[in-house]
Amino acid sequence: MATGDEMIKVVGDRYCVPYTMELVVKKKLQSFSNSHYDVFDTTGNILLRVDCSVWNLQRRRVVTDPAGFPVVTLREKQPISWKQEWQIHEGGNSDSNNILFSVKKSSGFHIKSNLDVYLGSRCKKGTGDFRVTGSIASLSIKVRRGISVIAEVSHSYTWESYKGKESFKIKVYPEVDYAFIVALLVITHENENV
Repeated sequence: MATGDEMIKVVGDRYCVPYTMELVVKKKLQSFSNSHYDVFDTTGNILLRVDCSVWNLQRRRVVTDPAGFPVVTLREKQPISWKQEWQIHEGGNSDSNNILFSVKKSSGFHIKSNLDVYLGSRCKKGTGDFRVTGSIASLSIKVRRGISVIAEVSHSYTWESYKGKESFKIKVYPEVDYAFIVALLVITHENENV
């Protein structure tokens, strides 16, 4: 569970709630060149969207609110690289001065590729501020801060998965930024689908 009473806000405190939040994420391949993720709460209200251009070599993903305003931009630092480093920027801007956090693959050649998450622009070797463990292929990932699990994601393969429609369930623990967790899910999924 989340660590103590401390709020974990990375994208913004408006994405933190005082209770465990269950989210459903649906990814749909719209065409050979486009896909998107829709994030819903348990009552079916859309909370976030992520638009992806499949054949975009820059690997840039924009997370928007329901009105279409950019929340964060996910950008792979060096596209077409085994390092799989991402920089996450506030809003729709990819300016290097406004990096909220960076994500780096922990090791290059393991089946379960953990991700280290570094707040701000620092992206060094070693353990980050957060760690994503597991994989989409294993049907489950966990986001940890130290030894505490702050969010869990489960993925269920169905016949629809083979047609480009995938579904994820996210459990975000109290006072944890759910936009941050959604961004980590998208990065994990995009890394595994290179």
